[in-house]
Amino acid sequence: MEPTTAQISAFPVDQPGALIDRPPLYETSGGACFVGDSLELLSELPPSSVDLVVTSPPYALHFEKEYGNVSKAEYLDWFSPFAVGVRRVLTETGSFVLNLGGSYNAGEPTRSLYHFKLLIHLVDSLGFHLAQECFWYNPAKMPTPAEWVNVRRVRVKDSVEYVWWLSKTPNPKANNANVLVPYSKDMKRLIARGLREAQRPSGHNITRKFVNDRGGAIPSNFLEWGNNDSNSAFIRRCRDLGVTSHPARFPRVLPDFFIRLLTDPGDTVLDIFSGSNTTGAVAEELGRSWLAFEIDETYARISALRFDQDLLSEQR
Repeated sequence: MEPTTAQISAFPVDQPGALIDRPPLYETSGGACFVGDSLELLSELPPSSVDLVVTSPPYALHFEKEYGNVSKAEYLDWFSPFAVGVRRVLTETGSFVLNLGGSYNAGEPTRSLYHFKLLIHLVDSLGFHLAQECFWYNPAKMPTPAEWVNVRRVRVKDSVEYVWWLSKTPNPKANNANVLVPYSKDMKRLIARGLREAQRPSGHNITRKFVNDRGGAIPSNFLEWGNNDSNSAFIRRCRDLGVTSHPARFPRVLPDFFIRLLTDPGDTVLDIFSGSNTTGAVAEELGRSWLAFEIDETYARISALRFDQDLLSEQR
């Protein structure tokens, strides 16, 4: 079974998705989820109305997925209209964070360049700036394709996906002080002990300012996050109801990191391929407004469970 309309209506409905002139599937105090084609929904948003778009579209994989995906040859033409719509609705200092995985070419152990071709097109043809390329390392990723990794053993496990951080201008809103990570043990020792000023062989001058305690270290663009939430509160609730959530979910830490890095409380965050609406749930927890677009109504209805108050209490 899937969650009923009555179950969805039981969630708080305090703030309608006023930016779009159609009823949402469900609302919360912080945002709204709409069912429909994202191209149409993007066209209904006012220009410069969204501070951050975080999304993970269907990848151009060799094998067809149940949620739908297009071929590598068609991918650039398929995705371009979405990117044009995203650029229109972004504020001047807004950002577009795009998570894409790579894939192998059909029938041979060589890698496709489809995602690199898309990135170049987004910058050279559609006017985006590449603010930074990030790399999501998922240590829990399965060793695929089995033919090349497990059977013939001619390739190693592919555990990295790309996260392109794009923007309308060269200077989008960002503050890395919002995403500091704990200091390493060595850095903690340096802060406590101090150091002598020196110049490294690379030419970098190491001064005493290097060991000032700023509350944490600046993270790198190599982001290590496992994606094995098979027993999360949300997934357990889906199992209890006998429903199946969207099978391609990125971890909560991915939108959490970029929302904190690129937005302020009260800003608006949008996911145009929202699936199980991880982005919306995280945005609401962080005090941002959110919009979620999903073409499959079943997945969208199930995503409403993320805002169940009992589930939220269990996650805290």
